[in-house]
Amino acid sequence: MDSEEKLNKRIAELEEDYDDLKDKYDGAVGELDDLKNSIIQEHINGFEKGLRQAAFFHQDVDGKLVREDESSADEGVEEKAVEEEKGASDAEEVAPDAAE
Repeated sequence: MDSEEKLNKRIAELEEDYDDLKDKYDGAVGELDDLKNSIIQEHINGFEKGLRQAAFFHQDVDGKLVREDESSADEGVEEKAVEEEKGASDAEEVAPDAAE
């Protein structure tokens, strides 16, 4: 009988330990789910922030993807405009010298 009491006592202790570990495990799983949701939300917030910045810095963005060949054509136009401005400023610098 003595050994049976010891075994019953040991079983009761193990059941308590099991319940404690189960509670800790359930808490850890819940915390991991919260962290996963937080990470996903931060990624969504970052993406939306990037869209807002793109819309702010480039007003022609309408939520459409810009193809690379279209953007390179725009760059060519911008380069020509910059060259024309340089040419105009060079002419202005020469003109005052010519008048003297």
